[in-house]
Amino acid sequence: MPQPARTPSPLRTPLLAGLGAAVLMAGGAGILAWLSGADPAPVSASAEIERPEPVILAAVDIDPPADPFADAPTEGVTLPGVTESEAALAAPPAAPEAQPEPVPVRTGPQAPLAGLYESGPGGAPLPIIAADGTRPDSAYAIAFDDAAGAPTIAVVVGGLGLSERLTERAIEALPAEVTLSFAAYTENLQQWIDRARADGHEVLIELPMEPFDYPNNDPGPHTLLADAGESENQRRLAWLLSRGAGYAGVANYLGARLGAERESLTHVFSELEARGLSVYHDGSGRRVVLETAARQAAARVAIADRVIDTDPDPEAVDRRLLELEALALQNGEALGHGFAYPATVDTVAVWAEALAARGYQLAPASVLMSRRQTREDAET
Repeated sequence: MPQPARTPSPLRTPLLAGLGAAVLMAGGAGILAWLSGADPAPVSASAEIERPEPVILAAVDIDPPADPFADAPTEGVTLPGVTESEAALAAPPAAPEAQPEPVPVRTGPQAPLAGLYESGPGGAPLPIIAADGTRPDSAYAIAFDDAAGAPTIAVVVGGLGLSERLTERAIEALPAEVTLSFAAYTENLQQWIDRARADGHEVLIELPMEPFDYPNNDPGPHTLLADAGESENQRRLAWLLSRGAGYAGVANYLGARLGAERESLTHVFSELEARGLSVYHDGSGRRVVLETAARQAAARVAIADRVIDTDPDPEAVDRRLLELEALALQNGEALGHGFAYPATVDTVAVWAEALAARGYQLAPASVLMSRRQTREDAET
C-alpha cells in the first residue's frame, strides 16, 4: 500500500539554510587564518567610540575677593546703641539707676567684749558680769524692735556645729530671728558663732547634761552629772563655757536625769546666773523640778512650750508649729525648741515666711526671756 507523501515542516527549511551559512562562514574564517599563518580570531563584536577633543578654557582676569580682615575705611559705620559723636564722648556719664536699699542685718557686738570675761581654762575667755552690772546675755543679745502687742514666737534650733553641711544649711536657710544653738564640742566653734551672728542670728551654746541612760548614752567627757558634786560640775562648766564667746545664753543637750535632781540642777543654775547667762531648756526631766531649781537659784530660765520635732516628720513638725501659734495667741508668746534635722530646718523656714502675714512676730529667744523677766520682776 503506497505511503502518503510527507509535508515538510515549516521551520526545517530556514534552519537548514542557517546551518549551511554558518558552516560556510566558519570554513571561510579557517581558510583566511591558514593563509595568514595566524590563529583564528575569536568571533566578537566591537565598536570604536569617538572621544571629543578636550576643551581648553582661556584664562580670564578676575579680581580676587576682598580680604575680610584687611583695614578698610569705617566712616559712617555705627553699631546699634553706640554713639560716636564728640559731644557724646565729652558728656558726663549718666547717673546710675537707683538701687533699693539693702535690708539691714541685725548683728551683735564683736565678741568677747571687754569687761565681760575672765581667763578660763587654757586662758580662754570665761563669761562674767561686768563691774557696771552688764550681763553677757543682754550684751550679746541681737537688737530687735519688739512689737509688744503682737503674739510672739521664738524658736531655738540646736545640735549645730557637729555637721558642717547641716550647720551651713541652718544658718543660710533659717530667718535671722531663729536662735541657733551650738554644741560645745564643735571644732572651730568661735568661727561658727561669728558666722551665725554675722547673719543676724542670736547664738546659744549647748551644755551636755546627764540623760537617764548614761553612760550608754554619753554626751561627752564634760557632761554635767547629777551625782558629780558642785565643785566637779563647776569645773566642767568652766571648760564648756570657755569654748567660745558671743553667745547670749545656754541651752541643754539631753539632761533628763540631771533635770530630775533638784539639788544638782540648782547648783548648775546658780553658777550660770552668777556669770550672767540665761538658760533655754527644752524641758528634759521633770518640769516641776526645773521650775523649782530655777526659782531657788534666782536664775533666768525659760522652758520650751513645745519641742517641735520629737517626731522629725515635716507634717508632724508643722503641727507643732501650729500649736506654738495657738499658745502665742493665748499667752502672748511661745517658745519652741528643735534640732537641726533637715526636715526641721526646711519646715521652719517655710513656716516663717508667712508668719507675719498671719499676725505673728518671730523674735530671738532673748525677747521672750526679757518679757518673762519683766513680768517676774513686777510680781515680786
